Amino acid sequence: MSALQKIAEIEAEMARTQKNKATNAHLGLLKAKLAKLRAQIVTEGTKGSGGGGGGGGFEVSKTGDARVGFVGFPSVGKSTLLNKMTGQESEVAAYEFTTLTCVPGIFYHKGAKIQLLDLPGIIEGAKDGKGRGKQVISTAMSCSLILIVLDVMKPIIHKRKIEYELEGFGMRLNKQPPAINFAKKEKGGIALSVAPGYHLKDCDEETITQVLKEYRIMNAQVRINCNATIDDLIDVVEGNRKYVPALYVMNKIDQITIEELDIIAEVPHHVPICAHHEWNLDGLADMIWKYMELLRIYTKPKGQIPDYTAPVILPAQKNTIEDFCLRIHKSLLAQFKVALVWGQSVKHNPQRCGKDHKLMDEDVVQIIKKV
Repeated sequence: MSALQKIAEIEAEMARTQKNKATNAHLGLLKAKLAKLRAQIVTEGTKGSGGGGGGGGFEVSKTGDARVGFVGFPSVGKSTLLNKMTGQESEVAAYEFTTLTCVPGIFYHKGAKIQLLDLPGIIEGAKDGKGRGKQVISTAMSCSLILIVLDVMKPIIHKRKIEYELEGFGMRLNKQPPAINFAKKEKGGIALSVAPGYHLKDCDEETITQVLKEYRIMNAQVRINCNATIDDLIDVVEGNRKYVPALYVMNKIDQITIEELDIIAEVPHHVPICAHHEWNLDGLADMIWKYMELLRIYTKPKGQIPDYTAPVILPAQKNTIEDFCLRIHKSLLAQFKVALVWGQSVKHNPQRCGKDHKLMDEDVVQIIKKV
């Protein structure tokens, strides 16, 4: 029996199993088996062609300060959106599957150079390799932000299907990694502890032990610092999950009424646009910037005014002066003596700072080198 057939069997069994305290352990075990089989499919897919068709058009070199991927079903307006935002020509037509390869484009916003990728439309079963699905989702895994482009006439149906495909491949949209410390040991069995103020949701110690045994882990230290589900534990054990921000781009709003638009507005993380008429593309650009959490750091040569035309772009998670130096050139760190910083991150302007100082958006930095 193939892995896909086993997955179908497990999903069918999960669908017909009632969810209650008595079945929690059984369902947890099925989820662990499902995660293992999906990981196996992903591994096999990356070794081979990775889905239907050849591999042409997907190996796009990473350029710019960040990478944004357009994901969606066929014919929802991804290519039109790329053309309007970048001027890049991605083929557009009224029929499905116009885009068959990955089409890159460059988009500039607030001094940052952002690479946009127009990926072919995914179909149901993409996570299992249908319609070059593995290649599309694998490329999406390399992005800093996912734009899920939806047809506003059927947004919720498409939204759920795309989330299901991406989750099945190991992507976690708009989520933070669970606060679970997991470490294998040589002996001592399973040592489970839950931090005060937190509890396990829909699982217990027996379920966790069974899931770990499914992964052939007999000795481990598990410390849970959140309200964790069995899915959170499986994600931590697998260790290959990609936590990425996502925006739901509701395209073709010219086809609906204001009242319908108000209903759509209740969907979290959404941006309404019309790519064809270029409605709200500025709002989309601002939301992309907000969700990517990028910082603009300006350089100041000695004795000159700061250069506000070409900021150094840093991710909010890597915002120290050491990261700033490495972004310019790795040799700068060896010559570093001290930095003069102007801006929100310091108490007085300028302030002398070391390599560990954390910068904030629109700070100005002058690096003083060793003599």
